[in-house]
Amino acid sequence: MLVETVLGNVNEPAWTERLREAKVDDLVLDQWDAQKTRLRRTTSLGTELALSLARGVRLRDGDVLAWDDATATAVVARIALGEVMVVHLDTLHGESLDMVIRSAVELGHAIGNQHWPAVVKGTKMYVPLTVDRKVMDSVMRTHAFTGLTHEFMPGTEIIAYLAPHESRRLFGGADSTPHTHLPADLN
Repeated sequence: MLVETVLGNVNEPAWTERLREAKVDDLVLDQWDAQKTRLRRTTSLGTELALSLARGVRLRDGDVLAWDDATATAVVARIALGEVMVVHLDTLHGESLDMVIRSAVELGHAIGNQHWPAVVKGTKMYVPLTVDRKVMDSVMRTHAFTGLTHEFMPGTEIIAYLAPHESRRLFGGADSTPHTHLPADLN
């Protein structure tokens, strides 16, 4: 099957209604494959699919890629978000301006040197896992940032707190993935 356009999204009322009684064949992609305009994959029901979208088109979670009236079957893109490293910057409150500037520059250099995309929101820096978790953890520990801590969390727990442009930076085309809300103390 060749897919050259996105027909709609499962969250649009017309598609929500149409898919209520339909068979849905998921095309599961990670957040990085979702950014590609050309790829070959097999759907969850075994359909061989070739994607050939126009430049600049980004798949979103729930995009309807194909519809077969005869069998009432839809192929739907499902984007699986990866983990995110969360760097806690709140520990810098109360530190001297020199310490805050040094920490910010060193952290920015370490993250940038690895070419990791990042978003700073409030007192947290979010960095999607682009390599193995152990590697990212090792980079953070090797730099021994004074007072900064980090942890790893599922992307589905982070995306709810990001603006659309921030989620695109971290997750590519996955910005419309269903949100999971964190307790207020993690915001």
